[in-house]
Amino acid sequence: MNLLQAIILGAIQGLTEFIPISSSAHLIILRWLFGWTTNGLVFDVALHLGTLFALVLYFGPEWLGMIKTHMGSIRIADKVPAGLQGMLLWPIVFASIPAGLAGVMLEKTAESSFRDKPILIGLTLAGLGMILYLADRFGEKSRPMHAVRMRDWLVIGLAQALAIIPGVSRSGITITAGLFCGLEREASARFSFLLGAPIILGAGIYELAKASSKGIARADLLPLIIGVATSTLVGYLCISFLISYLKKHSANLFVVYRIALGAGLIIFFLLGYLKPV
Repeated sequence: MNLLQAIILGAIQGLTEFIPISSSAHLIILRWLFGWTTNGLVFDVALHLGTLFALVLYFGPEWLGMIKTHMGSIRIADKVPAGLQGMLLWPIVFASIPAGLAGVMLEKTAESSFRDKPILIGLTLAGLGMILYLADRFGEKSRPMHAVRMRDWLVIGLAQALAIIPGVSRSGITITAGLFCGLEREASARFSFLLGAPIILGAGIYELAKASSKGIARADLLPLIIGVATSTLVGYLCISFLISYLKKHSANLFVVYRIALGAGLIIFFLLGYLKPV
């Protein structure tokens, strides 16, 4: 992999991790189109760590406030913005458990069977797009961030486990679940981002630990570092964009994109223009 490929893949990861259009699907499709070869899930997870850095940079004060609250050093109202008062650290961790278990139990399937099926990825892209439309159209969208209930943690946490399937999108499925639970669009996005941090961190540590035992070629180190830096920068900008965008707009833009991409992927594959590698 050269540096240009690393920059492109890092930018795509940073863009699509938080915009609800599936980062894994886009990375896989790019490789199919251009025949690029990478370290597989190792490089993917490294790029995900880049987006974790973006989350830490953007939500640093909120995370710090919640952690200090649980250490008994300050009260939530002292440091955490009003929209996050009442947010608890442990529910975020517990809600991440279903996705963590799915990742461990289905790791080999995700690495092989899920990643070379254009029809599956096309259907999940389009299907989740239609479900997102229904959630955005019929969800009450009446509850802000501080009104999140334990039932919401359970529903959104379970939904996040489906993100192991390429094309589903972790942010897409959690934002959709949040809208179905009656959360405001902005609250659903913010909830999705906070909930994603533990699972991205856990997956990153797990996969990079395995990669270190096998060793990473010296030639791959610089592209990996450049890819991570790019995904961090682009990811930070996309977090800011999406939270601002959903304050005033529906999710229809992402719905149309997902359906068009999913349909196009299936058509191109059936016509023989797309070859999984």
